[in-house]
Amino acid sequence: MQMQSIKRLGLVTVLATSLTGAGCANMSDTDRRVGTGIGIGAVTGALISGSPGGTAVGAALGGVGGWLYDREKKRRYYYDSRGRRVYER
Repeated sequence: MQMQSIKRLGLVTVLATSLTGAGCANMSDTDRRVGTGIGIGAVTGALISGSPGGTAVGAALGGVGGWLYDREKKRRYYYDSRGRRVYER
């Protein structure tokens, strides 16, 4: 019985990962960074508090963190002589 639940959990994880990757294919860099922050913050808030309120607060803080990371990352953009964006100085 326990082996079946482990197999199901693995299948659900693979399916969720593939759907998430396909859903994020046409997102902008900002959307991906904020979405990643929300996901990480929600999981962290749920693990720390165990309540829906903690999950919501973690998601909100993670979203803000992702947005701040994106803003800092964009400050470091520069363009080469052909107009192509290069990310780090």
